[in-house]
Amino acid sequence: MRRTNKILLKGNEAVVYGALLAGCECYYGYPITPASEIAEASARLFPKLGRTFIQAECEVASINMLFGAAAAGCRAMTASSGLGISLKQEGVSYIAGANLPAVIIDVMRGGPGLGNIGPEQADYNQVVKGGGHGGYRCIVLAPGSVQEMCDFTMLAFDLADEYRTPVYVLTDGLLGQMMEKLELPEPRGCRERQDWSLRYDPEKRSNFVSSIYMDPVDLEQHNIRLNAKYDLIRQKEQRAEEYLMEDAEYVFVAYGISARMSRSAIDELRREGFKVGMIRPQTLFPFPVDAIRKYTDQAKAFFAVEMSNGQMIDDVRLAIDCRRPVHLINRMGGIVASVEEIVSRTKAVMEGEK
Repeated sequence: MRRTNKILLKGNEAVVYGALLAGCECYYGYPITPASEIAEASARLFPKLGRTFIQAECEVASINMLFGAAAAGCRAMTASSGLGISLKQEGVSYIAGANLPAVIIDVMRGGPGLGNIGPEQADYNQVVKGGGHGGYRCIVLAPGSVQEMCDFTMLAFDLADEYRTPVYVLTDGLLGQMMEKLELPEPRGCRERQDWSLRYDPEKRSNFVSSIYMDPVDLEQHNIRLNAKYDLIRQKEQRAEEYLMEDAEYVFVAYGISARMSRSAIDELRREGFKVGMIRPQTLFPFPVDAIRKYTDQAKAFFAVEMSNGQMIDDVRLAIDCRRPVHLINRMGGIVASVEEIVSRTKAVMEGEK
């Protein structure tokens, strides 16, 4: 992808630039720390480009506005954080059940309950496993830099359109607030209105979008079709980045800001002679099972590094069929594990095994 311009931006602002470059037509949201810059930047930039920005009266209203725009075939987006995402879950289930494309940004903060505004990764289960009612799944992208906050938002719109499904960009408060250089990708061309969309023109008046199937047999068939789509996503859309995995005997699995801290810890451990590497999931659904599984025989143990109570660790265990020990290195409550802490806790395991 050829880069055209460079700019210094917060991660939250990079999301908005990515959305606009991807041809997003509508933003509906409600501000919440640490995601408020997304709404603020959208309010400033969307109208300048002739696009729609609406600050809804609440999170429930914003997700239903997104539902309507998606049904009309618009590229549309919303953003929030933990408790706001919780309020949106019924609407997300409706969007998934209606086979509609939409993009949702979750800048995770501390919880549960009101929690705090510190960075955390404890929305994993809610977002990756499907937090609303019914058996639906959403594609979940996990950026690890300001650049990826932009690039993955653009990718989210493409995947949403390809599979007609909601796509999350799942990040944390630290990545949302940090500033880095962003190289702006080239903008997408205008997308033609989808054939299935609900519009007021004569050609689209007979279209029908719904998630309600009163006959149990019809609803079962609908779920079978949805799950066939999710299986296809698992086959085609697994993404992961490997770091120093050629000879790694101990493997970190981490995403977001936890992966950045883990990478520095790996550099330190390598200097001390430990053969350590990392697999960084860039998709959380589909989880990059194939990338992790191929190192099961090579590795002595795995480490799940998370800012949660250990929500991703079960997916790591499943990926390796529980054939190797998986240790949890975590902090909670808005605390980011330091490089020194990750190194110390990893060495305790490795030296204990020796």
